[in-house]
Amino acid sequence: MPLPFSVPDSSTTFHIVARPLRKAPTRRAGLRAPGGSPSQASDETSPGLNQPSSLNRLEAQAFSNRTASRRGSACAPAKRKETPPVSAARKRVAVVGVGTMGSQAAWRLAARGAEVVGYDRFAPGHDRSAAGGETRIFRSAHFEDSRYVPLLQHADALWDQLQQDTGRELRRLTGCLLMGPTEHHQMATVLQSIADHGLDHEVLDAEALAKRFPQYRLEDGDAAVLDRHAGFIRPELTVQTAARRAEQLGARIHRYTPVREVVPVAGGVEIRTDTGSERFDAAVVTPGPWVNDLLPDLPWEVDIRRLVSAWYVPTTDAWFGEERPAFIRTAPTHCYGLPSPDGVSVKLGLSRALHRPAGDPNQLDRTVRPEELEIFTDLIGRHMPDLHPDPTRLSVYMEGYTESSRPLVGPLPGADNVVLLAGFSGHGFKLSPAFGDIAADLALDGTSPRPIDFISTLNRAEA
Repeated sequence: MPLPFSVPDSSTTFHIVARPLRKAPTRRAGLRAPGGSPSQASDETSPGLNQPSSLNRLEAQAFSNRTASRRGSACAPAKRKETPPVSAARKRVAVVGVGTMGSQAAWRLAARGAEVVGYDRFAPGHDRSAAGGETRIFRSAHFEDSRYVPLLQHADALWDQLQQDTGRELRRLTGCLLMGPTEHHQMATVLQSIADHGLDHEVLDAEALAKRFPQYRLEDGDAAVLDRHAGFIRPELTVQTAARRAEQLGARIHRYTPVREVVPVAGGVEIRTDTGSERFDAAVVTPGPWVNDLLPDLPWEVDIRRLVSAWYVPTTDAWFGEERPAFIRTAPTHCYGLPSPDGVSVKLGLSRALHRPAGDPNQLDRTVRPEELEIFTDLIGRHMPDLHPDPTRLSVYMEGYTESSRPLVGPLPGADNVVLLAGFSGHGFKLSPAFGDIAADLALDGTSPRPIDFISTLNRAEA
């Protein structure tokens, strides 16, 4: 049966409550309180083509552009490990929050020879923010905005480099199925990103999907795009590995050391903690869900949401066959999932619209109530009936979202030597090496060659 578009081929924890030591003199950006660690899942909607004729045109363009090779290995061939250069004008840079973004920024800064000092209210790899749950999706095609693709390609190279430098498997390329109604604008945006950048993919109708991936059910009018250069990332291991690599390159990390204030001063930045203060040339601030505590006067709102991850055991072997792609469904209910690396369960998650407000990030409610599972049960019944409807594990995390679902990347208003990374709105983890590298660009050079105008804090009116 021909497609309307066809392509020859997507607990209990402790908390340190931060209290300001004192009001900072000449406080230009209202910075105070703790450092955290970010990472984020969103259903941002971006304008896209939604007519079958347009899709046909995009598909033809994609076929002419896409790469011929299928890349499936976790690591590329080994290269010589990176060593930091020696610089006569070595900059001192603080990294506030050594989590998803901060650990990568620390690595990239140290690799360039900066003197790096990191601060985290817990320790790299903790599960009290968003970087948890054992797996995160990496993908090359993008639902939200095809302008992310060049950043994903930069991140792709850096994922390989970090694995080569450390000898750890942080990412495994298993593919990712992107499913939804053919008329939905996010499916059109996926195809636009594929066409624009020649991404390796396949399109499957319901019959082809049922034969190859019988664990999924498509609805009438649905199709699936298999992003071949996609898979899963190990978040906790990644954060610890990037932080450890930064330390090997000379960085120092102060664990269990919440930052109370970040104060721009003449010619630099002062970082204040309970044990004293330290002066730096620049600071990279990656506060994660603590962004509103640390930056109460930030001109953009970051909505902190409480998200639930749930693990379900399959009742058939189909989930753990030769192909084990991650998956994302656009509509009618936006959700995502990943077969667990241990071959036991499948992790499911929901999008921003289905997350509850987190409230105080220092008092996160980690209890999942039965009524919160009803939407998971409905999704399983409609789209994944081979999963047992009772979860074997539940976890709660936090994520920060901007109104546009575009992150805040760039200098803090009124403080050019303070680089902000916040509000990643579900686009963070897969892109984190690229954002860490961009933060290093901005902290050391004041600019970045990467295409970040659409997410930059410069001249930005709306969040």
